[in-house]
Amino acid sequence: MAHSLTHSQSIDGCLISGAPVVKILDLGQHAYADTFVKPEQVNLSEPVFPLEVWMNAESGSIQLRYISNAEDRYNLYSYSYTSSNSKFARDHWDEYAATMKARFPDQDLVVEIGSNDGYLIHQFKSDHTRVLGIDSSGAMCKLATERGVDCIHSVFDRTVGEAAEITNGPASLVIANNVFNHANDPVNFAQGVAALLSPGGRFVFELPYWLSTIERGTLPDQVYHEHVSYFTVKSAWNLLQAAGLEIEDVDLVNYHGGSIRVIARHATGAGMPVVVEDYIARETQIGLFSVDFYRNLQRQFEQQRDAWLANFYQIRLAEPDAVFIGVGAAAKANTWLTWHGLTASHLLCVTDASEHKQGKYTPLTRIPVRSDQEFAQHDKPYALILSWNISEPLKQALININPNIRFLSQ
Repeated sequence: MAHSLTHSQSIDGCLISGAPVVKILDLGQHAYADTFVKPEQVNLSEPVFPLEVWMNAESGSIQLRYISNAEDRYNLYSYSYTSSNSKFARDHWDEYAATMKARFPDQDLVVEIGSNDGYLIHQFKSDHTRVLGIDSSGAMCKLATERGVDCIHSVFDRTVGEAAEITNGPASLVIANNVFNHANDPVNFAQGVAALLSPGGRFVFELPYWLSTIERGTLPDQVYHEHVSYFTVKSAWNLLQAAGLEIEDVDLVNYHGGSIRVIARHATGAGMPVVVEDYIARETQIGLFSVDFYRNLQRQFEQQRDAWLANFYQIRLAEPDAVFIGVGAAAKANTWLTWHGLTASHLLCVTDASEHKQGKYTPLTRIPVRSDQEFAQHDKPYALILSWNISEPLKQALININPNIRFLSQ
């Protein structure tokens, strides 16, 4: 355990092909972004590793250079993220479940990898459909079990997939949302899915789309140690091919600022669908596989950070008694806070609706997390929205608490 706390593994080759990779982005030193520290842990030093993004243009793989221990990422500290935390998230997963059940009716066994608190997979459970959750967090498995979902506590890989198939039978539908990109060995992960999936079954996964992340034109705050890979459609195609799977369809959905929802199956030899060809052509044209593209992007991110900080410090100097509060204790917020060097000396606290995060502290920056009602305690506080993907609903909820709030944008 001591070794895993102080070391990460340097990966010198493409996670898909093993070919050489080249550095494209450097965000400095970061702790685990999805970790929130309990009061009794504030005197402890959490793991901190270089956060660098590397690329192999041929496979399309965009990945971290330094990869940490998967078990530690979700169990070293009590994992706090719940997929049913916000109405925005619940609405998205409700739509997802309805769409999948309509497109793939009459399922015998549905398995969700990264089942979290069981909110999504529970919607597939019926008299004729068995469900099974698999999650790397013991805390989340407990919540899923309380919801009535059978759950395996494990980091998913080929061994787990093979064992689940033997114990439960093949799955006609395997879903994995915002978790495939967490795999230290994504080919092994895909092989586990292939072993678990029935011959005519479907594998559906959803995760942030790297092109959408880049097109926002701001810091890629969805880059953090838990996200080992950053998916392009090109990398998804090559990755699935390496495990004997193929993409049947792909769609862009409005979640996490733009995500791809991929439907895959066992390889049929049908060749690359036109929709996949079109996505890859656009990715290539924009420059996602060009080192020069990222050299300019790194400079842009640094300039944006410096300009934001200059404005922020001007406000602080002009209003020395002003209260600044962050909103949204999300993993993306922790990347952003660390990149900007903001701590509890800059922000009074960060507010969040999740009871699993309230009372804890942000990693490395050590900013306390409180409920949104904190805004009622101050006259004209500044609110810095850190969960930009749900900013409008958050703003309206905060104005209802305190109509005198002044908002700061990232």
